[in-house]
Amino acid sequence: MSLAIVYTRAALGIEAPLITVEVHLSNGLPGLTMVGLTETTVKEARDRVRSALINSGYAFPAKKITINLAPADLPKEGGRYDLPIALALLVASEQLNTTRLNQYEFVGELALTGGLRGVPGAIP
Repeated sequence: MSLAIVYTRAALGIEAPLITVEVHLSNGLPGLTMVGLTETTVKEARDRVRSALINSGYAFPAKKITINLAPADLPKEGGRYDLPIALALLVASEQLNTTRLNQYEFVGELALTGGLRGVPGAIP
């Protein structure tokens, strides 16, 4: 499967609107493009996710990677999207089984070691 969808939530005050993380892998020059009104900290997720996957024993896909955080009109900030992006990358690259994954929502920042960090607004 070269397309994967994972669900998460944004943090907008006391609101937590649903965000759909779409990851598409295609042939072409390897690289990663992130779209969907992403702030600098979200764009930095590409480096955190790459390091976390490699340090956890997974392969980072050598493909053209497009990541969309939808809806595009909602602002996205912080590291809360690292985990859903990583999971979607693993599903799209067939390193993770998709069974029941769409029944859950994921949020969390990834350490470069692959460890999971909490995010503001989430109850531990």
